[in-house]
Amino acid sequence: MTDLNRGIMKFSGADKTPVVAISGLIILGSIVALVLWAIQTAYAVA
Repeated sequence: MTDLNRGIMKFSGADKTPVVAISGLIILGSIVALVLWAIQTAYAVA
């Protein structure tokens, strides 16, 4: 069992490249969405 197959993603194949890439994109996309929402909320941006 690799280190990537532990923690939250406890299923077979959690350390495969496509799974890691998709989960990374979801996390980074969520962070970008939150930052953009925060900027629009804090400032009067068109």
